[in-house]
Amino acid sequence: MTPYVGPDSAGSSLRFKEIKAAAQTLGVKLESLEVRGSNPDFESALKTATKGQVQGLVVASTPIYRTHRTRLANFAEKNRLPAVYDDRELVDAGGLMSYAPNYPAMFRRAATYVDKILKGARPADLAVEQPTQFELWLNLKTAKQLGVTIPQSVLYRADKVIK
Repeated sequence: MTPYVGPDSAGSSLRFKEIKAAAQTLGVKLESLEVRGSNPDFESALKTATKGQVQGLVVASTPIYRTHRTRLANFAEKNRLPAVYDDRELVDAGGLMSYAPNYPAMFRRAATYVDKILKGARPADLAVEQPTQFELWLNLKTAKQLGVTIPQSVLYRADKVIK
């Protein structure tokens, strides 16, 4: 079982459904551990993760998780759980890996929208865009501590490898 640790919102519900469908294709049971608050909820989700036959974590990016990124990384390391994040900051904090949009590129692209709106464009007339640049970050220190071997082919594809 791999818990999906994420917020309770419409966007995350869709993300959870997509991740759950991918997990089913791979024969992996996925369980959602939603956290709505900071401390009691957070601790309860982490305790629930250790009670089952958890083999890893998939962590959604939210302000709560960014605030507790080191705590999450330490929890995963202490419990020897490989964790995949959708925020590269969690890999910097000691998480195993992330595959996520290049947020700086998205922010630069958003500046063009601001420019168009300031020049008189109606926001409703502007096209909605999806991220086009994604990054794979890997933390080899964490992989070594967890006893996880990252295949060479994956290392070659990584945008950043923390050694």
